[in-house]
Amino acid sequence: MLIVCEHASRHVPDRYGDLGLGKEALSSHIAWDIGALDLARDIARRLGAPLINARVSRLVYDLNRPPEVSAAIPDRSEIYDIPANRNLDATARAERVETTYRPWREALAQAIRDSGARALITVHSFTPVYFGERRETTVGILHDRDLRLADIVLEEAGEQGREWDRNSPYGPEDGVTHTVRIAEDAGLLPLMIEVRNDLLATPVDIASQGASITQVLLPALDRAGVAIAEAQS
Repeated sequence: MLIVCEHASRHVPDRYGDLGLGKEALSSHIAWDIGALDLARDIARRLGAPLINARVSRLVYDLNRPPEVSAAIPDRSEIYDIPANRNLDATARAERVETTYRPWREALAQAIRDSGARALITVHSFTPVYFGERRETTVGILHDRDLRLADIVLEEAGEQGREWDRNSPYGPEDGVTHTVRIAEDAGLLPLMIEVRNDLLATPVDIASQGASITQVLLPALDRAGVAIAEAQS
């Protein structure tokens, strides 16, 4: 299998300055998925799987969005305006696509080929409070058209007493399944995992979530016919 983390970094290349934002915004969940990269690394290690992760903030370009949608280069995220992304002309948008999205898309395609993967698992985190409302979901299992692996994972989670949610806090209708669709089109079993980021606050938290998720993934992947390396503790 292949593990993917599209929102792994909050880095903004120097040529874009600070995008018109302060340090607080650039460190917050709008800039990256807090804890997601460490969690993805933990899961990849436990499953003996390769990992590909982004190195640029989603405020520069959201790699889980195709170039044709406006949300790929957001001019607002939750309560924050992103001044440098406002009113971009076609040339400026094309520059972001060619310097950030295209290299990522090519690297992801190469990683799929090199890994010989049967399944692709993309790892994300989400903020516990969004527009002032508390989210009760702890772990969300997301899918788009192909729900085979998601169905098995949710069934296994339930059998292990874990209350995970389907397509929460987001779903395909929110435009968050671009990478999932890439996996589908490549013939892979796709899965997107969202973990509430207050559950990823410390290395101990991350290891705990990684272990919990892997305990569900191992039997689920086996049932789905996906060969895995020997699991690591």
